[in-house]
Amino acid sequence: MSLTLGEARARATLISDLSYAVQLDLTEASTSPTFGMRTTVSFRSSWPETFLELAAACDLEVTVNGEALARPSYDGHRIHLTDLRESNVVVVEARLPYVTDGDGMHRFADPADGELYVSAYCGMDIAQRVFACFDQNDLKAPITLQVRAEPTWTVLANGATAQEHEGTWEFATTAPIPVAMFVVCAGPWHSVRWEHAGLGFGWHARRSLAAELERDAAELRSTTQNCFDHYGTLFDEPYPFDSYDQVFVPGQNWGALETPGCVTYRDEYLPRERITQLERTRRAVVIAHEMAHMWFGNLVTMRWWEDTWLQESFADYMGYRVAQDGAGFRGTLVWHESHRKPGAYEADERPSTHAVAPAADAVPNVDAAFTNFDAISYAKGNSVLRQLATWLGDEEFLAGLNQHLTRHRFGNATLDDFVEALDAASSRDVRGWVKEWLRTSGFDALIVKRDEDVPYLVREGHRHHRLRVTAYDEAMREHGSRMVDLAAAPVRFDDWAGLVVVPNSHGETFARVRLDAESTEAVDGGLCDLHDDLARAVLWAANFDRVRSEEITPDDYLDLVARHLPTEHDAAILDAVLHRTLNAVVPRQVEPERAAQALDVVAAACRAGLASTIEGQLVLAFTRGLAVTDRDAQRLRGWLSDGRTDHGVPLDPTTRWKVVRRLAQLDAITESDLAAEEADDPTAAGRLAAATARAARPTPAAKEAAWQAMVGDDQVSNRMFEALASGLWSVEHADLVAPYVARYFRAAPAIAERRGQAFSQVLGRAFPRVHLDQAQIALLGEALTGEVPTVLRRDWQDHYDDLVRVVE
Repeated sequence: MSLTLGEARARATLISDLSYAVQLDLTEASTSPTFGMRTTVSFRSSWPETFLELAAACDLEVTVNGEALARPSYDGHRIHLTDLRESNVVVVEARLPYVTDGDGMHRFADPADGELYVSAYCGMDIAQRVFACFDQNDLKAPITLQVRAEPTWTVLANGATAQEHEGTWEFATTAPIPVAMFVVCAGPWHSVRWEHAGLGFGWHARRSLAAELERDAAELRSTTQNCFDHYGTLFDEPYPFDSYDQVFVPGQNWGALETPGCVTYRDEYLPRERITQLERTRRAVVIAHEMAHMWFGNLVTMRWWEDTWLQESFADYMGYRVAQDGAGFRGTLVWHESHRKPGAYEADERPSTHAVAPAADAVPNVDAAFTNFDAISYAKGNSVLRQLATWLGDEEFLAGLNQHLTRHRFGNATLDDFVEALDAASSRDVRGWVKEWLRTSGFDALIVKRDEDVPYLVREGHRHHRLRVTAYDEAMREHGSRMVDLAAAPVRFDDWAGLVVVPNSHGETFARVRLDAESTEAVDGGLCDLHDDLARAVLWAANFDRVRSEEITPDDYLDLVARHLPTEHDAAILDAVLHRTLNAVVPRQVEPERAAQALDVVAAACRAGLASTIEGQLVLAFTRGLAVTDRDAQRLRGWLSDGRTDHGVPLDPTTRWKVVRRLAQLDAITESDLAAEEADDPTAAGRLAAATARAARPTPAAKEAAWQAMVGDDQVSNRMFEALASGLWSVEHADLVAPYVARYFRAAPAIAERRGQAFSQVLGRAFPRVHLDQAQIALLGEALTGEVPTVLRRDWQDHYDDLVRVVE
């Protein structure tokens, strides 16, 4: 039952002076399917009726102002309250279910050592699965928490630990926070703690990941402190909470969740044995992103979900900026331009696109809001804010941000509030800029043309742009670079006659880049010779866009990969090209009978790359690319038996499982060998990787077993479902998996209905990664005419629109 905008607006006018006292009993976590919950809700009300949210409760008892209700009015989602006074105390006691899908009180048994971990992951419409509450953002409240659990455990939460005695933890009352940001993490965590700036800090991970946490502890500590201190130079408002714990947790649906005082991260961010520079940089960006939310989202919270961008766009922008400027991780923008921004361009051309800041009535309920946690709100919003900072200048931009944060501290705010603060700090037409950039969808094109030999830049669209334009000679050596303002009038470059011209070469704006014929020819021939990583990332992204929009053929694109990937010298770009090629271009745009040939092109490029470089990060990236595309089973089996590649690269667990999966796809590994690999890696990651490998085998029995494991058990975890789906689909075996395309379209809506928003996203990510023919696309179109839950419908509709566009 998704909360509507009208319900939230009405309830917010009635409720005030709200606070919660929450007691959770996790003592039977190892034996009971449910946990105990007692919530005392204190509030003032200007109307005698309202409702609290509480999902799937049993043994429910409700007391209103001292009177126990004999028969609480409860429909499985909402407790309806009547006869309320001006001042009220409602006590709700119940038992609630543990979950395995990351939505609520998630319970996880670590296969490595048998240890149990229980964590409350909240978010949109999820706090009600943990305690009784008014589950909406603009009813922020202080929360006092008590947790009973196994005495040998560590329990972490939003507030600092005030007292712990014999298995009972009491936490300091929080500042007013949205209930969606409530968190509890309980289990035998391995912890690294310290103090900084008068606050307690900590990093925590499962006990079986203790070695990995200790390996990275110094870096995690310095990244945290450096980001924290850098935010202190950017923001006037001090850090608003009483401690700062960060926990690598199992089973979380989001990459990370910015729960105040205790941030949670997928424990995949703590990889085993080897962590690459690229993984370290990505992790630093996420650390900085989640820390930005302490101000954008937690100190100041959106009123309703149309202003998701006020949290996510800002945190995304700040994450890349602060990870580089504060924590010293170079090249964060290269990752953004090559990996993240292309997905935003793709999303912004679909029918489902929306303004970065849509109108409130465009987000009528929480299910609809969930679909806006997408590439528009993150990557496009980030890019648009970067353009705003470039256009305004950093001083005015930060002055407006700080006015906004101070004016609405511990409260809620809207786009109009933000615009008012920026307008007061700047002499520019901020309201006009907001109308152009935040209230409209789509993007402009920046087009290079020639007047005889003189290049000039024109705009297709309606937005003002401030961007860098760079000129190169025919050998792609930089000749000059300058910032320009582009509006309706063309911008000429008379002094760059005869040169290659690349607009938006450092990605300051959000717009399609289209070069003139001479520049295109030079870039196609010399992309790998361009030394500026950021400009090269922009041009690779332009090529992603060219093949997606069918300005070049998949063969043309694969030819670029074959010629330029082997000498690519930035690991982020290399990773982005491999990801885009293998997960978008090949399954979507290459005919099934030619998929193996396309993979051979990528494998050959990786082998050529390994022959041309000795740089460790590139060698590992090429090795992993070859591990998932090579069809020389004898070579791959040799890697496994030697524990290293023929280039001398040791097989860390991640790379080894990629090799195992590829051998399974090639039907070149036995079940006994798979079982031995799994026995050698009895971890959670090993169990998932083994499931993927078994599902990847090209036999009817393997595919049927994977399918039954996915759909036959409503308790299958989110991670296991994704692992099985990853192995099930194979671009090289489209005929073998064809029956499961139709079965997926039939089964997924009912699973989504039963398991909710986040699992709907899991189902969406499990969409067939194979080339679909017209009959299969028609099946998807037919499925979309039926009852498909909102979140899954958005995913499917996007896939359908992409597929129809390719067919047309």
